[in-house]
Amino acid sequence: MGKFRFRLVFSLLAVTLIVLASLGLIIGQLFKEFYFESITDRLKKEAELAGFSVLEVGLDNQEQSQGLAIKIGNKLDTRVTIILADGSVVGETATDPKLMENHINRPEIRSVIEGVGQYEVRYSETVGKELLYYAVPIDEGGETIGFLRLGIPLEELNKMNQKIWGLLIFSFSLAFFVIVSVSFRIANQMIRPIEAATKVANSLAEGNYKARTMETSQDEVGQLSRSINVLAYNLDQITRRHQIQQERMETLIENMGSGLIFINPRGDISLINRSCKDIFQEDTDLWLNRLYHEAFEHKEIIKIVQDIFMTENKQRKQVKLPIHLEVRHFDVYGAPIIGEDDKLRGIALVFHDITELKKLEQVRKDFVANVSHELKTPVTSIRGFTETLLDGAMEEPQLREQFLTIIWKESERLQNLIHDLLELSRIEQQYFKLNWQKTNVSDIVEDVQTLLKPKADEKDIHLNVECIGDTVIDGDPIRIKQIVINLVNNSITYTPAGGEIFVEAKEQGDEVILIVKDTGIGISESELPRIFERFYRVDRARSRNSGGTGLGLAIVKHLVEAHHGKIDVESTVGKGTLFSITLKKEVKEESSYFIR
Repeated sequence: MGKFRFRLVFSLLAVTLIVLASLGLIIGQLFKEFYFESITDRLKKEAELAGFSVLEVGLDNQEQSQGLAIKIGNKLDTRVTIILADGSVVGETATDPKLMENHINRPEIRSVIEGVGQYEVRYSETVGKELLYYAVPIDEGGETIGFLRLGIPLEELNKMNQKIWGLLIFSFSLAFFVIVSVSFRIANQMIRPIEAATKVANSLAEGNYKARTMETSQDEVGQLSRSINVLAYNLDQITRRHQIQQERMETLIENMGSGLIFINPRGDISLINRSCKDIFQEDTDLWLNRLYHEAFEHKEIIKIVQDIFMTENKQRKQVKLPIHLEVRHFDVYGAPIIGEDDKLRGIALVFHDITELKKLEQVRKDFVANVSHELKTPVTSIRGFTETLLDGAMEEPQLREQFLTIIWKESERLQNLIHDLLELSRIEQQYFKLNWQKTNVSDIVEDVQTLLKPKADEKDIHLNVECIGDTVIDGDPIRIKQIVINLVNNSITYTPAGGEIFVEAKEQGDEVILIVKDTGIGISESELPRIFERFYRVDRARSRNSGGTGLGLAIVKHLVEAHHGKIDVESTVGKGTLFSITLKKEVKEESSYFIR
């Protein structure tokens, strides 16, 4: 902006200087010509007046002519020369007329004789100066009898010219100084708001929409400042709304439960949200700006993208993708992004993880199948033996007792199955309520030992119990006892004769750890994730023959979660299994009543 101010002031001053200089030259020349004409006119009038005086005196007497010349010269302060018609000088104020040569050929005299002019400017050797001569004829009776010449030095004219030029230079210099001052002031008044507006405009271009400029005048510059301020305010508001919308959109995209991927028309991945990391379990940021077929390892997804690029139609498919060691199910929805010019702007892919839904669907199917199977066996046995009794076996006391005993066991098994189903169903209710009270886990463990020791002794299994520290917790004693009975009962069922079962309750900080460990058949690593499913059995033949329903561990898991605890399991095939339950000593009242 300094360059602009310099160019503006320099241009204005240059034009002003040229105008003033031109005007000074013209005015100076006009003054010079005017003064010269004034001097010439004065000489003319003085010469004509002096000519009448000479004519009255006459030209016959040289002494009188000389005296008259001197008298006229003194009066007019000029050089006076009286010349006869033949060019002889009879009167001269500058020197003795006798010494003067003939003036008939002097330019001013010749001009009078020829009638082309009456004045001449030339250097006088007599005076040694440049003089302005003016000559007039002296006529008597219509005949020229002589000439009168007046001469003044040009020094006076030059001095006057110098005064005129000095006055002009001083006046124009003063005017130029005033114009310079006014120009700088006007330039500053004009440029300063423009500089401020330019500074604000640069700040706006850099993204600082808080910048404002001063609004001073009401002229066009003031309107410019107000317009820039209004523009800055509007840009600030638009940017804020855009940032808020962008933040909302980014928050929505990053925190939506489904995976979202944008692919541009060139096939490069331009956007990918955080959920994709959880879905594909890898650093999906590395996919950005890569071609989709290089980033995706799954042919099913590549095929969906290719179909959308080719047909520009929506695609929706359910796919199974192997993610590390797990097979996961996804509902993939792909849609083309069409611009206003009906051109493809890209593709949006949305991944809905439906693995849990598939698992729940499979659990439901398995549950129905298992319940049907578990109910079918005792019902079939009861019906078969009942028909046998009705067909005549009841008449034989030995067979009747044997068959009735079998029917009683199968009905008991059926009753246990129905009881466990109802119990599990009740535990899984949304507002299942526990009877919270102070509960000593050590007392419950000892009670279970007393209760199940006869069953363990029948299989020659050693049941060992150990209690360490203060094991009082907030809990439901009946449900805690049900947990311990189910775990110990399972250990007795899956531990061969001569084995051992260890039950330990110990204090650990603000928690109580309940451990049930056996030396039974163990569980393979592949089966561990499924042991808490309904009706899942590690050894189906042994558990069914022992009267197990396959629901015990499912009930244990739900009861532990109801107590806000956690259950872990470790097992090695052929060496045994260890169940570890962690329960809090104190549970917050607001979170202790219901299980969700």
